[in-house]
Formats: sequence, C-alpha cells, structure tokens
Amino acid sequence: MKVVKFSGELVEYDKSKLSGSLKKSGASDEVVAEILNKIEMQLYDGISSKKIYKLAFQLLKNSANVHAARYNLRTAILGLGPAGFYFEKYIAKIHECLGFETTTNVVLNGKCVSHEIDVLLLKNDLVKMIECKFHSSNDAKSDVKIPMYILSRFNDLKDRSYRLFGRNRAINSCLIVTNNKFTEEAIKFGTGYQLEMLSWDYPLKKGLREIIDQYKIYPITCLTTLTQFEKEKLLAVDIITVKDLIEQNDWLEKLEISKNRIRKILSESHQL
Repeated sequence: MKVVKFSGELVEYDKSKLSGSLKKSGASDEVVAEILNKIEMQLYDGISSKKIYKLAFQLLKNSANVHAARYNLRTAILGLGPAGFYFEKYIAKIHECLGFETTTNVVLNGKCVSHEIDVLLLKNDLVKMIECKFHSSNDAKSDVKIPMYILSRFNDLKDRSYRLFGRNRAINSCLIVTNNKFTEEAIKFGTGYQLEMLSWDYPLKKGLREIIDQYKIYPITCLTTLTQFEKEKLLAVDIITVKDLIEQNDWLEKLEISKNRIRKILSESHQL
C-alpha cells in the first residue's frame, strides 16, 4: 500500500510508525489498536499522509481531546506563524521552564552591522543567543545555508560587550532552533562550528518534541476545545502556552466564552 507524503514522495504504508505516533499521544494500547483498525479499513493505494493524519486526529478526538491535542502538536506549532513571531516567544517560554532568564527581539550593534536577535538567554552568568527558523509547512527543512548565515551573525556579535540582563555582558554561545528538521549537511556544519542546534527530532531523543512532552510546555494552538479565532486572540495578549492559559484563565471570560465551554477548555488544559 503506497502513501503520498506531504512532499509528494511515494512510500510504503508503515503501520508501526503510525502506531508509535498514536502511542505518543498517551492513548492506551486498546485505543491505538481500535484506531489502527478503523484507519486501515479506509486505506487505498495512493492515499495521502495528510488524510491518514486527519483520520487519526478525529478518531483520537472522539476518544479523548487531550490525546488528540498531543497528537496534533507538530501541526499546532505551525499555528504559531505565519511569520514565526509567536514561535520565538514560545521558544523563550520553553527556556524559562528550563531555568533561563529570557528576553526577546533585541537589537544589538555588531562589529559591522546591527542585528535583531530573536531570543537572548541568561543562566549561570552566561548569555546565549537563539535564532529561530520557522517553517510554515511540515515538509520543509532547514538546509546548510541557515547555520552558515547565523554563524556570520554570531561572529559579528561575539567578543563585544552589551548591556544585557542588568549589566555589561558578552554573548557566549549561539543556538539555532527550527520547528521542523535540519538537513544532514546543516547539522554537520553547525556542530563543526560549535553552534548548538535544536529541531523537532534533533538532538536524538532530546529534540523539541521530547522537551515539550517532558516539561509539558504545550502551545495553546494544540487545544482542540478552542476555535482558531480564540487562539489568535489569546496569542495576541501573550498567552502562548497552556500553562499561561491556566494561570490567566480570566481571558476566557473576556472572550465571552460560555461557562460550559470554559470548563471543557480548562479540563483539557489541566489534563495536558
């Protein structure tokens, strides 16, 4: 059975891969087996991976919203676009949970030109700059040109003193973050020049997906109980993560959401 991927490539249907992604959502073995059975009854040669994803998402949602929310995570991160402005804020939120002080969208004068830095981090008296590469589709990859370009920016900024986090400091290191994947050449170049790199699946077992699940730093865009309009309104007032929404849930009333729906939204949020 052939499946058409997002990129247009034809691949064999992989039951184990689909099963693995369903299990990562938190669904039980029984629920996963039932969903696989229902999906396989609707498969045909040349079906798109997008259609399989939609089937799986809807079946998970029928089982439990929270499972569908986790399964939808990668697509939900696309909702932090289209330009990636909210993705940068989301990455800052993740690093706050990892114990860093953060600031976003800082303009600094380098040796030759000025640069707008997406995120700056402070921990153990060391400053790290983060450059985010946001892709608006799941099949795009960050190629070697990305770390090449960011290395030149880092070199223009390092070894200089800036007023950062309350006193004069230098930028000590650089991290490149993407919501998708790096090409092998990009990883080889970046690591060769000691640039830290973080993508959906890199470093192995320590990628963005694992960090989000481990620390439960889910974006509000993954919530199945919110409409697209509501997500956009909440993002606009800096409610980026599900934890933000729990802590500032009065915004749900400000959006004139019914009490019954608020209970459902908060129930899904707390489960996540």
